[in-house]
Amino acid sequence: MFRAIGIGYSRSLPAAAALNWLLKEGLGRLSRCIYTASLASAFDTNLKRVRFSTSVLFSLSLGVELLTPAFPQYFLVLASLANMAKQISLACYLATGSAVHRSFAIADNLGEVSAKAQIQTVCFDNLGLLLAALLNVLFKNSQRLQTALPFFVYPIFSVIDLFAIYQGLKHVHLQTLTKDRLEMILNTWIELGYVPAPAEVSKEEGIDFLRSKDKGLWPIRIGYLDPKNQIPELSIMTMRSTSGEDYYFISMEIFYTRIRRSRRQGILICVREGASTTDIVMGLLQACYIRKSLLMNKYRWENLFDAGDELESALKEWSKLIEECKCRAQGDMCLLNKQMLTLGWATKNILLSSQEQIRYSFVDD
Repeated sequence: MFRAIGIGYSRSLPAAAALNWLLKEGLGRLSRCIYTASLASAFDTNLKRVRFSTSVLFSLSLGVELLTPAFPQYFLVLASLANMAKQISLACYLATGSAVHRSFAIADNLGEVSAKAQIQTVCFDNLGLLLAALLNVLFKNSQRLQTALPFFVYPIFSVIDLFAIYQGLKHVHLQTLTKDRLEMILNTWIELGYVPAPAEVSKEEGIDFLRSKDKGLWPIRIGYLDPKNQIPELSIMTMRSTSGEDYYFISMEIFYTRIRRSRRQGILICVREGASTTDIVMGLLQACYIRKSLLMNKYRWENLFDAGDELESALKEWSKLIEECKCRAQGDMCLLNKQMLTLGWATKNILLSSQEQIRYSFVDD
């Protein structure tokens, strides 16, 4: 990169080179601020996917930096893009590092785990510098080989690096609860009658780098009624029947997938301001019971949105289903919470995304 901005050549202008370098660094740090401010909650709710995605971004940024000597006239553009990507990756690494280290601190020895992680980083950094120095000494008599060497070494070590990161993240078993993680726990509880351990949930959760995991029929969403989606009459009737004593309500929703634009049905949980973690857990457990009933009686409920003249009877059936599932959820809460605490799950709080944190409130007329 120094060669790309002209350092070492008699015709280079030191002031211009310094300005390009400062602009590159400034744009990179600005992008880091914007990134961390806009995706703060994603560091907790999608830690593994964000960590691996930014690792891929970091590897690509190194490849862009290697192109700067070949295109010195585009130094500022290429170097700025590469530095932006590196700063974003660094921000993610620092933001997620404590959560990753905490998952390995079984005896609450977070400081020791963090120190050992730094030792590993320093050792491999020094090993890389030593290898680079040895290769440069070996090829010191051939300028062409020295120039081509980074392009040969870069893809090999990038693949090794990303493979190691991917395998490492698979062994990170987070005890914190997110909506998706809690839903996996509750599905196992309903189907098999026990609470899975963090390692079991981590294996099922995976990294989902491409977001290709199918959520199945009747996916559950925590959030608000999206005006872009079709709001069934049944959902409107459900909202009208909500009282001031309820800290959440559950309704159906119709939405369209982004890629194929196919029509799908889902379950929506709207949470009220002041709701506790217990309310959210019970609401999600109730929604999981509702989904199980809907799947068991698929043909009976699939046309419920288009009830037409039978809307009142459909509302009675829906209300009856909600009450039955609520009673089952209330009966499970004590034993469920006890087993989750025994297995080490952090049940005091649920980490939700910015969309899942949106709450409704009652407004007096």
